[in-house]
Amino acid sequence: MADVNVTLNGRTYRLECDDGEEDHLIELSEMVRDRHDRLQKKFGQVGDDRLLLMTALMVADELTEMEKKIDEVEAAQASSDERVKSAEAQVAGDIAAVADRIEILNAALGEEETQLAKG
Repeated sequence: MADVNVTLNGRTYRLECDDGEEDHLIELSEMVRDRHDRLQKKFGQVGDDRLLLMTALMVADELTEMEKKIDEVEAAQASSDERVKSAEAQVAGDIAAVADRIEILNAALGEEETQLAKG
């Protein structure tokens, strides 16, 4: 386990994380600190607990918005996949119809050749 020192609201906290995850934890703490600092500038010192709650709510709001966007992208992808499948089925049907027509024409030409050879 690795230790990382994180400073938020003038306090330093020692956190543990898996080895190799230090940079990620630092990056996350900087994101939280940035949002916390923005709220503090906007609302002033409204109390540590309230400010941290507001920060957590801001992060949760951003997370839910991202999840909604992901859901929308996945739904659009699924719709697109269905349209592609439908188009593939249509093309396959068209190819089968053309192949049938070619066989009919080929059979007709074969009959014509047979009649010409007899005649």
